[in-house]
Amino acid sequence: MSTTKRLWRWRSNPLRRHEDIVEAWVVLTVWVIVAFAGAVAGLVTARSAEHEFAEQRAHRHAVRAVLVAEAPHGVTADRQTDGRVRGSVRWAAPDGTPRSGQTMVDGGLKAGASVTVWQDDQGRLALSQPTGRAEGHVEAALFGAAAALAVAAPVFGAGAFARARLDRRRMARWDQEWDLVGPQWGPKTG
Repeated sequence: MSTTKRLWRWRSNPLRRHEDIVEAWVVLTVWVIVAFAGAVAGLVTARSAEHEFAEQRAHRHAVRAVLVAEAPHGVTADRQTDGRVRGSVRWAAPDGTPRSGQTMVDGGLKAGASVTVWQDDQGRLALSQPTGRAEGHVEAALFGAAAALAVAAPVFGAGAFARARLDRRRMARWDQEWDLVGPQWGPKTG
């Protein structure tokens, strides 16, 4: 398909209506906004997520903890789909002070069992281990794509709405013109 045919709305044409020109500008504007704003939103979001995951990896550390009470086994309100349940644990902070709290542990463990927990630099318990490097790249890419889509969807919606309004306006004008020209073509049938 030639460039001239692709850009038919921009060509000088005696049949071109004002709505065609407006529609061409609407389509161009929508694509420019989607391309640039979507790309910027996606990149900023992906970089922010990458930075957050890197911060987690830098400031969360695995430590050994002792399970204070037996971890329930079976269906409970705090159970997750991976078979882990909320359990009370005791561990030592980086400065050596004893700490206690709750985190997710494997179900069915007895009190006194040794478990691995994650803490930050201040010794506060983190509910999960940090996101790994490869998993972080994938998640950051997905967050970036979601952000780009979140920018693109309303812009495409606004463009579709504007084009629908232009189509209604074209149809109304066509009806008006047909009312003027139609009777000159002879009697109506039916």
